[in-house]
Amino acid sequence: MIVPFFISIIKNIYPHTNFMSNKNLSVEKKSKEILSSLQNNSDVIAKYFFIAKTPACLIFVDEIVKQDEISLNIINPLNNFVGDKKKIDLDSILNKNVSLCNASLILEDEILIKILKGYAVLLVENCEGAIAFNVVGYEQRSVEEPPSSTVISGPREGFTESIKTNIGLIRKRLVSKKLKIEDCELGERTKTAIKLVYFDDLVDSDIVAQIKKRISRVKIDGVIDSYYIGTILENKPNSIFRQVGNCEKPDIACSKILEGRVAILVDGSPIVLTVPFVLIEDFQSSNDYYSESHRSSMLRVLRIIALIMSIYFPAMFIALQLYHYKVLPLKFLVTIIDTTQNLPLNPFLEVFFIIILFDILFEASIRMPKYLGIAVSIVGALILGDTAVKAGLVSPPGVMIVAMSAITIYIIPNQSSQISILRFIFAFIGGTLGFHGIIIGSMFLVAYLCNFDCFGTPYFAPYSPFVKSDQKDAFIKENIFEMRNMPQSFPNQKERRFSIENKKRGNKK
Repeated sequence: MIVPFFISIIKNIYPHTNFMSNKNLSVEKKSKEILSSLQNNSDVIAKYFFIAKTPACLIFVDEIVKQDEISLNIINPLNNFVGDKKKIDLDSILNKNVSLCNASLILEDEILIKILKGYAVLLVENCEGAIAFNVVGYEQRSVEEPPSSTVISGPREGFTESIKTNIGLIRKRLVSKKLKIEDCELGERTKTAIKLVYFDDLVDSDIVAQIKKRISRVKIDGVIDSYYIGTILENKPNSIFRQVGNCEKPDIACSKILEGRVAILVDGSPIVLTVPFVLIEDFQSSNDYYSESHRSSMLRVLRIIALIMSIYFPAMFIALQLYHYKVLPLKFLVTIIDTTQNLPLNPFLEVFFIIILFDILFEASIRMPKYLGIAVSIVGALILGDTAVKAGLVSPPGVMIVAMSAITIYIIPNQSSQISILRFIFAFIGGTLGFHGIIIGSMFLVAYLCNFDCFGTPYFAPYSPFVKSDQKDAFIKENIFEMRNMPQSFPNQKERRFSIENKKRGNKK
């Protein structure tokens, strides 16, 4: 099934390919047909030589192979061929003369795919098929701590853009024969490798089947990042809320795999996707599990408060000034009146002006050179904010409220884009309908999220529905040895994580 599929793709991309149908061509003619099929690109190299007076050719893409391995492990052994020089076949070359361990026989229909993936392909006169040598040598980033997932204590390794490196980081931590890794491929032009990693005895089989089905039904030219796969897996792709988890550290990915989730690795991306996903995951930090539980619980509550501040502070500030100023303490009301007198903008337009100004500064600081961006973001915010207040365009309370909202957005970085959109929406509601609109909008938001579903998992679990056993690792985190049961918020095949033996009584707790 796979080979005919690749043949059809290659014929569509390279319509002049005909070397596959004529196996009696000489090595020189076969190689020329291959080079022609690859558009005679200058980086595709064909090395002609003899193996015991038999013509042979080695074809590879220069920029994506390891040249030293080709010279030491392929060319040199073939120049010193050992065996029956009158009868040379691919099996004797592969088994006796090549020291490179990762080599295999391939059909002629697979030659183009292997070359484009970074293999060196050997053609030998009067031999059907070819030998593919794995000499892939892409430049890649070293393993380092991700900038968005720093920890005070705990592992500091992060995923890279190499899928082989990422699999190795997971294998290093999950030393089990039950770990299952399945290969997929997506992208007619990129041939992007995708790997599903899970424990077969933990994960729900329906979830794996759904993932494979959703990936297989998509026909796309190329997949550049794991974001493409995340969009494919979402039940509601048009929603602003993400429905697929992601992480940049192998310790986080491994902990989720141990809970019965599926990790999805995409070649070329350091972001690993995990499903099923629940909202509470974004309030959890890897540092929570490497520090004292009371401290972790306090920080999680702090993140909830920060979320409320980032979404509702601008909306409440507008609503209080326009509709509900009577509920403010008199001294605070006098302060606001003094600072907002003679402003050209009403509270609604003022807050929106400040939000837009902060977002422009943020975007500029990201796209400028690193050190210049830091200076622009700090100096720009101070100078522009101070100048705008002195010029009488905005009020100091308005700048303070929006600044607090902007800062607290990034205390939950995985939800920053969603929070920034909700902040705009609720600010508009607060400016048009006041507190009544904010309350109604909040009720609608909670009802909408309660109706969310991610691979059979409620988005608001373990609070809606209420799952008592999962409360030990929700907004309040208990000691890790108290979390003995597997998560019940999403389907899996195991009930308990671990048990502690009581040697005196001879039983298990």
